[in-house]
Amino acid sequence: MAVFRYLPPFHNVVVVDLTGYRSCSTGGSRPLTSGNDTITLKKGVNYFICSVPGHCSLARMKLAVTAT
Repeated sequence: MAVFRYLPPFHNVVVVDLTGYRSCSTGGSRPLTSGNDTITLKKGVNYFICSVPGHCSLARMKLAVTAT
């Protein structure tokens, strides 16, 4: 499990694939916006970005987590 705690509406969390991670694109995935999101990780690499404009591309607010 991964827990993301942040201040909405200033941030959010979007689960993305490798392409979305590299390009900072949601690919149509909906953002999680509660400020206290728990996500079950799948085995392998899991990718997350903040989709607030500029946060992923400029501030590098993205995360890759490997679950075994």
